[in-house]
Amino acid sequence: MAGLADAVLVTLATDGGDGPTDAAGAVVTGETLARAQALGLDVEAALATNDAYPFFAALGDLLRPGATGTNVSDITLLFLW
Repeated sequence: MAGLADAVLVTLATDGGDGPTDAAGAVVTGETLARAQALGLDVEAALATNDAYPFFAALGDLLRPGATGTNVSDITLLFLW
């Protein structure tokens, strides 16, 4: 998605939490990679260790709605305009 101006990817757990963390998911845009690189974040390391939480926390892009009381599924949404 790097460089795409008209796209947003949202992935989240409908119960408000994903695994042992307070985050339900995260948001990615065409600017995410550039912002991460500017902060010195290592995208490859985060992917290799399956540890997205600190990566997206540093970017401020975690979704933390709190418990929703609804555990339907995990959802991934891609918005293009």
